[in-house]
Amino acid sequence: MSIVLLLLAVAVVGVVVAVAAGRLPTGMPAPTSSSPHRPLPPRPLEPADLDALRFSVVPRGYRMDQVDAALDRLRAELAERERRLEALAAAATTPLGGQVPPHAGPHAAQHAPARAPGRAPTREEQI
Repeated sequence: MSIVLLLLAVAVVGVVVAVAAGRLPTGMPAPTSSSPHRPLPPRPLEPADLDALRFSVVPRGYRMDQVDAALDRLRAELAERERRLEALAAAATTPLGGQVPPHAGPHAAQHAPARAPGRAPTREEQI
């Protein structure tokens, strides 16, 4: 008789553990938030936005859907900034038609390409 009670107790403990772990469809209800979820704002991000970012805490950590959404947004913004930086870097290395940029410094004229023969100097070259 005691063996039957022992097996019954083990079965009950096993079912309780399976329900608590979410292995059975009649498990625990969806977690409720005890802290306010503050998602990323819909505008371009600033460092303070990441400082203010908060996720809801659930029994096994943070809510994965909130963390995934924040990471997806950060990935997209970083990719956009990288694209813009590459475009700016490409524009910065493009010559300005042989002219010396005004911010190039006093010795830049020594390294400027020569004018084509017979071409009149431009206004910027005269200055």
